[in-house]
Amino acid sequence: MSSNTVKHNFTVSKADRVKLNNHNSMLLWFTGLSGSGKSTLANLVELQLHKKGISTFTLDGDNIRQGINKDLTFAPEDRTENIRRIAEVGNLMVEAGVVTLAAFVSPYIQDRENIKTIVGVENFIEIYVNTSLEECERRDVKGLYKKARAGEIKNMTGISAPYEAPLHPDLEIVTDNQSIEESVEIILDFIIQKLK
Repeated sequence: MSSNTVKHNFTVSKADRVKLNNHNSMLLWFTGLSGSGKSTLANLVELQLHKKGISTFTLDGDNIRQGINKDLTFAPEDRTENIRRIAEVGNLMVEAGVVTLAAFVSPYIQDRENIKTIVGVENFIEIYVNTSLEECERRDVKGLYKKARAGEIKNMTGISAPYEAPLHPDLEIVTDNQSIEESVEIILDFIIQKLK
């Protein structure tokens, strides 16, 4: 951080924005293997919140890597920086009074712990989309597992790079034998009270 910068405090606060929106703001962090259903669930949860008049925005791993984080690779240190930047963006959005949904593999426990430091534990909900590697490979929506198995992709989480599952997520969604609709309902039931 530059020694020539000073944090400026503005008159309109997060509390003012929450009052204006008539709901709390928070960061819903969807973590899990590629193909687990993180983005699908975040999209459907956001749709339901939007229908209820909740101010929302979704941050998605692929979309972010095509823009703000296009300079990063999938090496461990770049994965950490990717998550740090997203946490900072998420923090700004939470401060703006927006319920922010973030769908990122985010494979390392320490990186996810750092998010809590950035946005505050009270503003963070970790949703572990627990889908077996076998099911993710069966879905293989993007063809990444096939490429990883063929050696065309390096540092593929679950294949040639580790995924450290959350030890104590706020919510765990096991999608192997559960419909998308059931998963969305579980998530909504969990967070809706926290929005009041």
